[in-house]
Order: sequence, then C-alpha cells, then structure tokens
Amino acid sequence: MPIALRYALRSDVGLVRSNNQDSGFAGPNLLVVADGMGGHAGGDVASSIAVATFAPLNDDSFGADDAVAELERAVDEAQEALVARSTAEPELSGMGTTVTALLRAGSMLAMAHMGDSRAYLLREGELTQVTTDHTFVQHLVDTGKITPEEAEVHPQRSVVMRVLCDFGLGLRPDLSVREGRPGDRWLLCSDGLSGYVSHDTMRTTLAEIDDPGLCTERLVQLALRAGGPDNITCIVADVLDPDALPEGVEPTSSIEVAGAAAVERDVPSAAAESPAAKAAALAAAATSPEADPESEEAAAEDVEVDVEANASALPRRRRRTVARIVWSLVALLVLGGGGWGAYAWTQTQYYLGVDDGHVAIFRGIPQSVGPVSLSHVLLTTETRVEDLDPFKADRLRATIHQPSYVAARTHALSLAVEAASPTPTETPSVTPTLDPTAPVEPAPTTDGGATP
Repeated sequence: MPIALRYALRSDVGLVRSNNQDSGFAGPNLLVVADGMGGHAGGDVASSIAVATFAPLNDDSFGADDAVAELERAVDEAQEALVARSTAEPELSGMGTTVTALLRAGSMLAMAHMGDSRAYLLREGELTQVTTDHTFVQHLVDTGKITPEEAEVHPQRSVVMRVLCDFGLGLRPDLSVREGRPGDRWLLCSDGLSGYVSHDTMRTTLAEIDDPGLCTERLVQLALRAGGPDNITCIVADVLDPDALPEGVEPTSSIEVAGAAAVERDVPSAAAESPAAKAAALAAAATSPEADPESEEAAAEDVEVDVEANASALPRRRRRTVARIVWSLVALLVLGGGGWGAYAWTQTQYYLGVDDGHVAIFRGIPQSVGPVSLSHVLLTTETRVEDLDPFKADRLRATIHQPSYVAARTHALSLAVEAASPTPTETPSVTPTLDPTAPVEPAPTTDGGATP
C-alpha cells in the first residue's frame, strides 16, 4: 500500500548565534535535516551542500533497496563536494555537517543518518528515538562508562564522531528501512531542539498538536524558551494512506527549504525581541572587548531575565573572560611589551601533535622563545600514535598545522576513527523490516563507521 506525507519544516537561528548553520529540506518524497559545523565561515556552507546533494532524490520514486543505495550515493557525493569546496576555498577547511534523511519508497521509508541530529517516531502515543547519536558521550553510554542521565550533562556531549566532512575519510552513514504506517508521526531535528527540550515535552507536543505546521512552530518556541543557544531546525511529518484520508487532511505537495540552504538565509529569530533573547544578548555583551558598562546597565534595566533558564550563562562567560585576561597578562609580563603582538598572533594558531604518545591538539606554534614555549596542549585524546598508519604517525610527530580549533578537533576525531577501524568487510544487501524500532543496517564498509 503506497503512503503519502503531510509535513512542515521550521528553522530558527536561535538567541545566541549570528547565523544559521542548519539546513532543512522537505518534499513529498524526501525529508532532510543537516546541522553544519566549522565556524561562521564553514558550517552553513557544509549543511547547504548536503541538502543540495540530497534534494534531487525528491523527484524520483524508488524501491526500498534502491532508496538505500541512492541515499548512500548521495552521502558519497556530498562528501566529495565538501572536499572539492574546501580545496578551492582553504578558509573553509575543517567544515562538516550532520545529516538525517528520510526517503519515501512505496510503503517504506529509507533512512540515512550521520551525526547527532535525530529522527523520532511517534506511534500510538509512544515516542521512540530511532537514530543513534554518533557522539563521544553516546560511545561512553554504549560501553557502560556513563549513564544516559549523565550523558545529558556531560561537558563533551557536543563532540560528534561521525559526520560528513571535508577530510575524505570515507565514514559511513547508518542506513535502514522501516515500514511507513499510516498514523505515524515523524520528527527530524537538529540538536538545537533535542538538546534543550525534554523527551517527554516533545512527546506531549507531537501528540497534542495535530497540524504539522503549528507543531513545528511550538517545538521551536519551546527550544527558544529554554534559552535557544543553538540553531533550531525540525520537520514534523505525518504518514497518510492516500486512499483513506480523514476529512480536511491532504498530503503536502510543496517543497520547503529552510536555514542556510534557503534563499532568505539571514532571518532573525522569531524570539528576537523576547526577554530571553535580550538576556542572551546581555550575556554576550559581557564578553565583548568593546562592551560599554553604561549600555550594559541600560540593557539590564530593560530585561526581565528568566532566572531558571539564563542565570548560569553570564557568570560562566565572565569566568572564561577573566581566565583569558589573566593568561594574557601573564604572557605579556613574560614576553615584554615588544613581543606581545607576535605572541598574540601565535595564540590564534592550532596544530596536531603528540603528547605522551597520544594524539593531541595544541594552541600556538611548535617553537620557543628562550625558556618560553609558544604553544600549549589544549586537548590530549585517547588515540595512541602507535595505532595509526606509520606515515600519519610521522606527520603527527612533525606536527600538522590546522586552520582552526574546530578543524583540529575534527581531524583528531578522524584519526581516532581510523585507529579503531576494523578490517573492511563486504556490505550485504539491505532487507526491509516492519519493526520501526529495529532498523536493518548494512554491514560497515571502508572503515565501518566504527566509533572509537
């Protein structure tokens, strides 16, 4: 029995970010959410490329096996496009994006997933998270080192270990096929929603608001009320039987594009004038070198701060600001006024190297001025250099320059995946399953998408 979809897409820049690095696409046959990363210059480009690569799949009809193959091909093409773009524009190096895509195939739904964007299924009032986060903390949960409750507040919960990126790593997506059952409701979202709105609240909202457009609007508003520090993107899609539609309900036929991939990209947040937005702006102003105390005082008088949602933001940012000032003063005293400008420049540089036999991220440059080192370790990973390919191990010992911290972290994670990768195996064909909570996934290819 063929199925149809009724859907709505919504994306909001949030209360803190200056641009929207999320992208979303919704069409009669295809739903995609992509959450870009790589800084202001790269994240929006990466997510836009992913959506543009997947979008043509909306125009065709596929069988279940063909749909899975097409999704996997789109992942490969998107990664090739990212590599080509960063090669042509080196300032974009280190960019990447999550992707969660749902492709209609007759009465089935094929899915491709990489990263920490999520897909949920509401069936008979129960909300199930269908995808598995490709994150460091999820790995800790899977190996029993922390509980799911601890993962929600873990300081490294945003570290993603499998994404579409420009390093040409050959990381593989999770691929699966599920039954499209009339009455089901699907939610695809970036972590700007799932990270700030509880599972129970999402379930209640999805169950109580029948119209997909109103439901997406409500979900975005809930994330904004929680502080909305990240971009927020979500798609709500109802599965329909086209031969037995309830009165007043019709499948959606329009194509919706939102976020960085949309024509109108710089759309302000829907909560731009809310108290929460003003509080977020006040907290950001406190960290600005050009912050004017008088203007901050005036802004504070005009803002009623939601204490529960925003009280911790300002002290935390101030502590980071104080730490930076103290470090700068120490360096200034050590190097003297004449060398401060040069030293300050070195601290905008990053590289990968070796610390105690492990892959590490350094800030600065691998040189010293007398007794003063011009670099320090920011992060030592668990990846042992001896587990890497000898050529890459030698390059690490000689240090590998990175254009940004994000690029350095992404490269370090790619080395961790490579070090933990099993021997490649042949990928068997995918067989559809009727159990929506038990996806059928092909065996890993290339590096197997192994999580270190």
